[in-house]
Amino acid sequence: MNLSSSRSDEPTASGAAAFSQPGRGPSRRTVLAAGIGAVAGLAAAGAGAAGAGALSASAAPPWWAKLSTRQQAGQRVIFSYPGATPPQSLLDAITAGEVGGVIFFGENILSLTQIADVVAQLRAAQASSPIKEPLLFMTDQEGGYIRRLRGQEPMLSEKKIGLSADPDAAATAAGSGAASALRNVGMNLNLAPVLDVFREEGNFDDQWERSYSSDPVLAGRLGADFVRAQQGAGVAATAKHFPGLGAATAEENTDLGPVTLTQSANELRSVDEAAFTPAVNAGVQLVMTSWAVYPALDAVYPAGLSSTFVQGELRGRLGFGGVTITDALEAGALEAFGGTGDRALAAAQAGMDLLLCSARDMDQGFDALDSITAAAQDHTLNPGHFKQSLRRVQSLRAGLF
Repeated sequence: MNLSSSRSDEPTASGAAAFSQPGRGPSRRTVLAAGIGAVAGLAAAGAGAAGAGALSASAAPPWWAKLSTRQQAGQRVIFSYPGATPPQSLLDAITAGEVGGVIFFGENILSLTQIADVVAQLRAAQASSPIKEPLLFMTDQEGGYIRRLRGQEPMLSEKKIGLSADPDAAATAAGSGAASALRNVGMNLNLAPVLDVFREEGNFDDQWERSYSSDPVLAGRLGADFVRAQQGAGVAATAKHFPGLGAATAEENTDLGPVTLTQSANELRSVDEAAFTPAVNAGVQLVMTSWAVYPALDAVYPAGLSSTFVQGELRGRLGFGGVTITDALEAGALEAFGGTGDRALAAAQAGMDLLLCSARDMDQGFDALDSITAAAQDHTLNPGHFKQSLRRVQSLRAGLF
């Protein structure tokens, strides 16, 4: 997510015509800022399944085929909750098979033991559900300032890795360290690495040292190192924030309001998107899109609501076949696109698989769930595309612990 992505404790990540365009809580990047203050004081399922989210042809029907439409929709919704104790409503929704995953923020984590117990509690609720694939348990463990598990690896920020004497070794160590930290508390997915290519010292990404380099070749190579190491240790990685927020100034924060980035189509592809290509080739399992608008390719919709970016650029040009995940649905950049239900539907119509409800508000997750359920039932969402998303999510979850 972006530094401001509606996750309040963090700073806030051809075929296009087939997808129609549509027409709360503390921000994620704000939360990052809070987390920063606190910081300052299984194996990937084979390169094919991991990287491309490859769909295996199986004689047995997919697990979601026996689920209700609401349960199917729930596999695409990531919930969040306030405070240190999961609410009963979350446990009940998990047991009912209506949750795809949970994101954790600093306010949810009092200690390593405490959050490990929470994850175990959520896994126990899942064991009583009709869905046996593991839930997605995620957080932002990028390194440096941005670490939800305080005091845990990766210690180095992406910028420090990029400036180190042996950046490839440092990026590899960071990926391994992040995987170990997350596995130790039962989490199976990291919303990292950031693959934005920063343009100026002190800009949106650089102010928190969240970019490896202003050189897209180096940024892409180090991101791929991180991805291979982390996924090789059994924790899914997320490349973010596609197509890139590296051109954003320090004041341009999609968590807080609309952001328009005006680089040319050629620059977007040769600099920003180029940094994602090595991670895609390395088998990164998820990509998070940004909420910025890039008029060179789509003057109307933010990237995460744009089939031009999701289907055309990411899946078409870069060949990504894995799982897409939105940045925080509560982001200020989406004010013009209605409430949570409207935003969730617009993102799904653009081709996003997972919908990140990170406002630490259970109602936000339920609003997204209600919207996607209704759209699946009345075929506002293309049934074939809906099933494709479920298959990609199933492929991801089947390889995690």
